[in-house]
Amino acid sequence: MARRGAALELAVLGLLHDSPMHGYELRKQLIALLGWGRVLSYGTLYPCLKALVRSGQIVADEDLAVPVRGRRNRIVYRLTAEGKEHFASVMEESGPATWDDDNFGVRFAFFARTDSPTRVRILEGRRSRLEERLENVRDASQRGRERADSYTRELQRHGLESVEREVSWLTELIDRERAGGYLTTDGADDDPDTTNTQTA
Repeated sequence: MARRGAALELAVLGLLHDSPMHGYELRKQLIALLGWGRVLSYGTLYPCLKALVRSGQIVADEDLAVPVRGRRNRIVYRLTAEGKEHFASVMEESGPATWDDDNFGVRFAFFARTDSPTRVRILEGRRSRLEERLENVRDASQRGRERADSYTRELQRHGLESVEREVSWLTELIDRERAGGYLTTDGADDDPDTTNTQTA
């Protein structure tokens, strides 16, 4: 719970870093960015927002430009200077917590705000963790193969292939990053497939 909560807080700070948002728009952006549609309810989001307000990292203001008859105006959330500083500090981290299943996707979504050496450390850490997982799953599959039915073996095969694909993807990203790849700290897209469409 604590890890997932930290990941959600980071995602909120990252989105508000670009512009203030209403809660509805923020939830929509989080779902689009992270694919949390089934679990990111308002009952999950609003306690997170309240905690960030209490900590001084964001502020909640009434949006006077939105007329609401008989009700309070909608609330707009925006990042404070303290929130920006905290977000920048978290994005400099590259320890084991940044590689785990709950945090990696969020960190990767905001990789453009991270320097290249930090990106490489996180990608290598994630790959190393998955390679260990791959070895453990292979060992377990071999030991239990005689007792497993065809459906269990199929599920194990699917799991192995999924992890193998992610390891290959991470290796490609690491190689590209070390070669001065297209992930940049200013958010520009240097993908060679798109640079030809840009004007000089």
